[in-house]
Amino acid sequence: MSSPGSHSGSLSTWTWVAPVAAALFLGLLAVGVLSVGSVWVIVLAALLLAGSVFASVQHAEMVALRVGEPFGSIILAASVTVIEVSLIVSLMLSSPEGGTEIARDTVFSAVMIVLNGVVGLCLLVGGIRHHQQEFQIRGAVGSLGVIGTLATLALILPNYTLSVPGPIFSQAQLVFVGVVSLALYGLFLFVQTVRHREDFLDAEGSHGAHAKPDGRTTLLSGGLLLLSLVTVVLLAEDLSHPVEEGIASLGLPLSFVGVVIAAVVLLPEGLSAIAAARANRLQTSLNLALGSAMASIGLTIPTVVAVSLFMGTPLSLGLDPEHIVILVLTLFMCTLSFGAGRTTVLQGGVHLVIFGAFLVIAAVP
Repeated sequence: MSSPGSHSGSLSTWTWVAPVAAALFLGLLAVGVLSVGSVWVIVLAALLLAGSVFASVQHAEMVALRVGEPFGSIILAASVTVIEVSLIVSLMLSSPEGGTEIARDTVFSAVMIVLNGVVGLCLLVGGIRHHQQEFQIRGAVGSLGVIGTLATLALILPNYTLSVPGPIFSQAQLVFVGVVSLALYGLFLFVQTVRHREDFLDAEGSHGAHAKPDGRTTLLSGGLLLLSLVTVVLLAEDLSHPVEEGIASLGLPLSFVGVVIAAVVLLPEGLSAIAAARANRLQTSLNLALGSAMASIGLTIPTVVAVSLFMGTPLSLGLDPEHIVILVLTLFMCTLSFGAGRTTVLQGGVHLVIFGAFLVIAAVP
């Protein structure tokens, strides 16, 4: 997966074939020619879903090249979050009784995958290739401050409120968390793109070293991006029950569905972040990684809050004690990793160990 800034301005064939094929597949499902009850149809739907996810990020990268950093990272994060929200909402609507915890599980998994898995691999790969890498401290610390605040308010605080027994917020508290999550994310975007944009740019200015796509290519990518996102939303709805059944058949807890959702939507952007770190553009890598984690909370939580209030169903957001420990450890380690302005393989190794612990606890609570 290429990172933002690495395209030559032309579209690969597969980036338009994947969403078009997915749209045709959905058309066959709609008219009854195909049925999701068949195993081979489920496999095909999963492949088309993966292809559409990758295609959407590729087209978002093409648009990002046109607008430049840090706007490019924002477009990527927003595209990935649209996919994540669609998967969560589809599961909430298809299984109201079992969907009360899916938002919490997915958001928490996204934060763990990004802050430990993706960041760990970025620091490890970059450290192996370049020994040590530098980045803008103020940008990274600002991103981490927003992520830590939103994660604590949305995922830890519900366990300790008194109006309603945890891990559920009262309606007023739920509205407050949804509003402040969106507001704080909007404030961060203002700081990142207007007030202190220089804090989120690569120090060496390497983000501007690649040719931008022309207007026609950018417009085409924008249209294909919308098509890819629509096909992802609809395919996710069709695959929601098979995913839950597959997780249960493997003997894994239902909460592991959140790990699967987060992994699927973050994989393309994670690969882009790793490629940027390998190219010694760690700031762009962190913009991608931390931006996706922040968008996952700042945009997903308000959306699922609105869905929960509209449906009149409770929304379980509070984490289990073992997950709180992992989250606190992650935020503490990120504070150390991003506090010096440079990283080595050591920080990458530590983050990957925490990521391994998260996976073990998720599979074997």
